[in-house]
Amino acid sequence: MDTVASALVFPHPQPPAPGTVTPIAPGVLWFRLPLPYRLDHVNIYLIEDTGGWAVLDTGLATAACRAAWDAILAGPLAGQRLTQMIVTHYHPDHVGLAGWLASRFGLPLSMPRPEYLYSLALQYAPGDLGAEMGRPFYRRHGLSPEVTELVLGRGHEYLRRTSGVPTSYHRIQHGDALSIGARRFQVLTGGGHALEQAMLVQPDEKLFFAADQVIARISPNVSVHAMEPDLDALGIYLHSLRALRDSVPGDMLVLPGHGLPFYGLHTRIGALIEHHAQRCGMIADACRQHPLSVAALVPLIFDRELDEHQTGFAFGEVLAHVNHMLGAGALALETDAAGTDRYRTT
Repeated sequence: MDTVASALVFPHPQPPAPGTVTPIAPGVLWFRLPLPYRLDHVNIYLIEDTGGWAVLDTGLATAACRAAWDAILAGPLAGQRLTQMIVTHYHPDHVGLAGWLASRFGLPLSMPRPEYLYSLALQYAPGDLGAEMGRPFYRRHGLSPEVTELVLGRGHEYLRRTSGVPTSYHRIQHGDALSIGARRFQVLTGGGHALEQAMLVQPDEKLFFAADQVIARISPNVSVHAMEPDLDALGIYLHSLRALRDSVPGDMLVLPGHGLPFYGLHTRIGALIEHHAQRCGMIADACRQHPLSVAALVPLIFDRELDEHQTGFAFGEVLAHVNHMLGAGALALETDAAGTDRYRTT
């Protein structure tokens, strides 16, 4: 991954300092909000609009993110107004302050329908998506009772870091043309990391707002969750990457949800596809002699110490690879007498 990243071009090698914005292209501003995770920031973009600035993604509903917004609005944006917000997907670091921004500034929301509806589900029926659904899911795949309870013990802490979403919104979907000021953006969507994550392309200016679908130095988390335990999330993600490679020119400036903006879109897409192929190869090698559960595969694929937050993500990602390999016929499922699913290489 580092070798490929070194082949990319980063026009702004340093991110904006806290409380500042960086002009990243004509009529496009970039700043960052803090996250309390190993991935410690999310990128926010402001796009010049009629009478002010459109907001692309919002940050978490934490005191730190609200304070960072206040610093931006009192500093580099002093005297200017926000006009609308576009949220790429339902993850809390992207949608978390949508309700707050809507109520504070009266901003209308544009968002893909599945992302908006899932945000509502998490907001109004969190119990339906909680421990009672997750416990048998994790246990079926070999996670010990102790680790299962640690992962579930986080409850909806991550998901609760949102201020809700407005009760009405504007739906954006694949193929739409979205007008922001004098510009028209093509809307693309892709799954795997989220449900139907929105991306924006401005072909004349060679700008590609990639959200979390293509990031320079890390692979976006592609997970399977208890609600859709047999989903081929990885297959969906790989299909999206290939579609992006076919439809978005390689000379675009990529403006991702995390990390640095970069040139080298097709190079990075190729590296992400290869990264997941290598992961599948590791799983095939591990399951060749003895059938293994997803829980047993996690420390073989993620060879570092994981906290409960990271364990949940790692578990979901390994299962995404297993489901993809099952569908391709590369693995076979064996369920033991205790009801634990294990996989062997075919």
